[in-house]
Amino acid sequence: MITTAAERTNYKPDDVDRELLDALQAGLPLTRTPYADVGRSIGMGEAEVMARIERLKGAAIIRQLSAIFDTRALGYTSSLVAAAYPEERLFEAASIIGGHPGVSHNYRRSHRFNLWFTLAVEPESEIGLEGTLELLAEATGAESMRNMPTLKLFKINVQLDMKGERDSTKREVPKPPPRRGDGQLPTADDKRFIQILQRDLPVTPRPFDVWADEAGIDADTLLAEGETFRERAYMRRFAAVLNHRRAGFGANGMAVWRVPEQELEEIGPKMAAFSAVSHCYRRPTYPDWPYSIFTMVHARSRESCEETIAAIAEEVGYTAPQDRAVLYSTFEFKKIRLVYYTPEYADWEKTALAGEPLPRW
Repeated sequence: MITTAAERTNYKPDDVDRELLDALQAGLPLTRTPYADVGRSIGMGEAEVMARIERLKGAAIIRQLSAIFDTRALGYTSSLVAAAYPEERLFEAASIIGGHPGVSHNYRRSHRFNLWFTLAVEPESEIGLEGTLELLAEATGAESMRNMPTLKLFKINVQLDMKGERDSTKREVPKPPPRRGDGQLPTADDKRFIQILQRDLPVTPRPFDVWADEAGIDADTLLAEGETFRERAYMRRFAAVLNHRRAGFGANGMAVWRVPEQELEEIGPKMAAFSAVSHCYRRPTYPDWPYSIFTMVHARSRESCEETIAAIAEEVGYTAPQDRAVLYSTFEFKKIRLVYYTPEYADWEKTALAGEPLPRW
């Protein structure tokens, strides 16, 4: 068991840990005994699986084991946002922005637009996403704040290659982008089950039974609802979310590309085909932001990131310096899993509408 800060800092995953982490990122089975079942798939006993998960959580390598829901499929409006601040005001601005419950990722990046965050507002929001951004821009004194919603999703597949078996420049057969729900918003009963499944899974032999007992429901019913959420594309998978840096992926490079309108549908899938690209989106451009395609690359070093990005540039023929920019994450202000259907969203809006000081992270 890891109990001290020094043990947490010094812990390095071994080969068996890395194999387990790859399996946990791919997804836990929605069964009564998920740890035994995932262990069976990699030749590991249940007790060892749980002991290693406890150590990896203690080392802050595993952030959480939970359902990964599609925010938009649940009716939330969400977007990536870029903002520019003088360096001396950046940390204060990040604290105010991070105080919104719908901000899950909040990073400093190496660019004039030096603060990047994701924002989600619930379906019942009185202010809405654009109104929330206006309030945040005013409260933080942003020099510029740009809403960058997804206009086209080419790829989303965040699975770090812990075993290091994938070539960072390898291409894959392009897959169709994932479905984002079935067009129907969750019912009150759906929301009840989503609130259960979004929590961090207990490390015990029958963890879903624990949740079911706490909620006063049958465990098989809970698991069946989870499977239904996957079929309806509410849930992408039930899996481990890793701390990239603690897992050894210290370079988080967001390569953005200046691609003409007429070439977007051709270029986007080619970029998404690279196995090292976890996210690939089309986003809007602005007079002070000319880049229309975003590709996210996680690697163990900046050199490895640059190698992948250079290979992408060569593949699509965008090799001139003005064709792209690479923004590296240099400070993590906030990174959490969004928590859905909680009163914190309405509380934040009440505070904002009353003109009171906004909460901070």
